[in-house]
Amino acid sequence: MKSSESSVFSGVNLPRLLWVLAMLTLPVTSFRWFPGLGEGALVRPLALYPLAVLFPLLFVQALRKKIHLAWAGAFIALGAFILFVVFSASVGSLINPISLRGQTYDGRTIRALITLLIGIAFFISAVWMNKNEEDLRFTVKWIFAGLCLDIAWSGLQAVTFYTGLLEKEMVTHWQLAFSMRELVRTNRISGLAYEPAWLAGQIATTFFPFLFAAVLTKYRVTRLSWLEPALLTLTTLVLLATYSRGGLLIVLGTSGLMMLIFGREILRSMWTWFISGFRGRISDLALRIGMVAVLVGIVAGAVLFLGQKNYFRRLWEINAESLSEYIVDINAGARGAYSVGALGAFSEYPLTGVGLGGSGFYIYKNLPDWALTTVPEIAKQLNPSNKLYPNPKNLYVRLLAETGLFGFVLFFAFLFNVLGDMLSLLKRSEPWARFATVAGVFAWVAIALYNFTQDSLTTPNIWIVPGILVGLATYQLNKEVS
Repeated sequence: MKSSESSVFSGVNLPRLLWVLAMLTLPVTSFRWFPGLGEGALVRPLALYPLAVLFPLLFVQALRKKIHLAWAGAFIALGAFILFVVFSASVGSLINPISLRGQTYDGRTIRALITLLIGIAFFISAVWMNKNEEDLRFTVKWIFAGLCLDIAWSGLQAVTFYTGLLEKEMVTHWQLAFSMRELVRTNRISGLAYEPAWLAGQIATTFFPFLFAAVLTKYRVTRLSWLEPALLTLTTLVLLATYSRGGLLIVLGTSGLMMLIFGREILRSMWTWFISGFRGRISDLALRIGMVAVLVGIVAGAVLFLGQKNYFRRLWEINAESLSEYIVDINAGARGAYSVGALGAFSEYPLTGVGLGGSGFYIYKNLPDWALTTVPEIAKQLNPSNKLYPNPKNLYVRLLAETGLFGFVLFFAFLFNVLGDMLSLLKRSEPWARFATVAGVFAWVAIALYNFTQDSLTTPNIWIVPGILVGLATYQLNKEVS
């Protein structure tokens, strides 16, 4: 018994065990039990617990020369961004805006720097834990295991919402045992995430890229050839049940782009097969017409399903005479107003920004006029009794406002460095490398689009897949050089 325990928790296996726990708990983004955090801190990844042990453990093992930690080129670009963030925070402390609703600049900056370091820890850990095909398969297997838990909980929510088999109050208590939020009152599926949009973001940036790549390249991480297609189908159904407009549009748009980039041979063969039926037997023609009818039926069914929610139907039922009215009409008025308000800080300090975490001090005074009279959420925010601190709701706007042009450019230099590493794997004419590249580029594009709808640097799903691909590319490059 002791020998088995020592083998499982040995210095060699313990990092892998911690990495398994991190990937398995990745879907839980708002874990209730975090000490020292107020109610306003919503991004609370459960995966941070195993990561908090894994990260220093890797350093200790590297110092004792038991493992080798590679230095990725992306670390240089990321390091330059971090250094400028610290500099801009210093500039912001000199500006020292008036405190807002009990929030001081120093407090917000320290909190923002900590959240950035947490996100970077996810990225660096993913780099160091993925060196080759074996590590990639290991990581993706456990990401899929976490996805299965997410799908199972989403199914439980669906049963609660649409059948009478489970009491909503009872399931709400179950969810509050681990989550900061109860079940969504509008009967939208949120899975293990805080809200439906967060679940859709996870699917678009972490789960769907690997599933799409597995089906497109026919590369399987397990012996079950049906697993990835089945998970892809179930994940698509869950995505539809979130009613997340951003998540659905990101997945659809990125999937189409990836097919054009990596699936042209498949598209060409499909088209050749399709048109050949019009020159053959009647049965071949009937088969193709039937497939088109089924496809049209699926699309129509999805549109009708989504159209049940007024929140989604407003996208195409336009009753606005201007862009600002349309933004308000589709319930994006508050989000747009916060972004405009944050850009006011950028206009005042365009080169250095106002410091990480400091944009909220400038939002209210720079809100557009149309938001003051037509957006109920803004009216609630401006109520003196409200204690919430505003956020830009857009990562790119936040970076412009808080780190200025220099920080914004450095962050994009990091992003494109990551993309270059992903594409470098195409030089290896191996199935696993093509699978990794397709998944990585899919995730990179999805993350680039997803960042227009969120402003958190802590969210693990914007760091994990890029880190995995950078790790694979770095170790493969080092192998070729040596």
